[in-house]
Amino acid sequence: MGADFAAAVREEATGWDRRGALPAEMARALGANGLLGADLPRAHGGLDAGAAALGELCAHLGGVCSALRGLVTVQGMVSAALLRWGTPAQRDRWLPALARGTRIAGFAVTEEGAGTDLAVATTTISRAGTGFELTGRKRWVTFGQVADVFLVSGLVDGEHTTVLVEADRPGVWREPVTGQLGMRAAQLAHLRFDAVSVPAENLVAPPGFGLSHVVATALDHGRFTVGWGCVGMAEACLREATGHVVNRRQGGVSLAEHQVVRGLLGRAAVDTAAARELCRRAARLRAAGDPEAVVGTVAAKYAAARAAAEVAGSAVQVLGAAGCAPESRPGRFFRDAKVMEIIEGSAQVCELTVAEDLLRRHGYSTAGAR
Repeated sequence: MGADFAAAVREEATGWDRRGALPAEMARALGANGLLGADLPRAHGGLDAGAAALGELCAHLGGVCSALRGLVTVQGMVSAALLRWGTPAQRDRWLPALARGTRIAGFAVTEEGAGTDLAVATTTISRAGTGFELTGRKRWVTFGQVADVFLVSGLVDGEHTTVLVEADRPGVWREPVTGQLGMRAAQLAHLRFDAVSVPAENLVAPPGFGLSHVVATALDHGRFTVGWGCVGMAEACLREATGHVVNRRQGGVSLAEHQVVRGLLGRAAVDTAAARELCRRAARLRAAGDPEAVVGTVAAKYAAARAAAEVAGSAVQVLGAAGCAPESRPGRFFRDAKVMEIIEGSAQVCELTVAEDLLRRHGYSTAGAR
């Protein structure tokens, strides 16, 4: 699933990166092919695809354009949160539209100065009449420049809460972000909410459930798709580097005869295969509803992001000047891969999560140690 679509747009992706935007019709094209809500139930406009199929879709798209995969990711994050925690009315209103690509979603949780600590929130969601009033700022919102609706986290009476905020509500302001290191076509934006009126029916789950339930569900979905997208990046870079080595001669000798080059390719092949296997394991755990799926997904995302960064770096090194050219796919992925090591749980946060699970399995209680 997604292989033909990815192949059809592969040559256009470099131009998207240069322009800093996906074509306006891309969301609808993905939706028309069933690729935006692939894992949603058919009753909500999806294909009812399993975890493995969703992963392979993101690998195909990730091997072409991280922003394209990012669109599938952010639609999926918001959709997953609404599917599990939204009301029937919210699901009926938003899920089919998100699956078709007629509406684009943004996931607005990161605040200035908070970094990965999503528990730190200054955005307030105050009760106002029969609804709420939202005031605050959010940063680094993927597709924030063009999103039609945002899933926003904030505090209601000190409790973490999430609400849906339509982008055309008075008081919603966007500040486009351009020229960032990677994912340049993902149309990022910083957001400001100035006393935005939000109806009560836009509340997603009761106050107090925002971070631990709604946001956690979205992030888990995001890590899974990001991990698989990184597998696609690594595989694309490995193919391109190997093809270059086979066909390139230096000083009358094939690059394939250089032991240093072979060493780079060998490490890249193992890193890529290991990342794919961990992502497959995460898919199996999710499909089985295994409680270990959350940590398995964290481990897979961590390994895949590291693999994408290492393999893209090796590919650029093997390609030399060609790898640094503006049209170089490995060069673009080299930039994107560093971003992947930061978003949806930085590498260091993932390490701590995996370590905590490992210690728990050996009977160590972090709570008791404190």
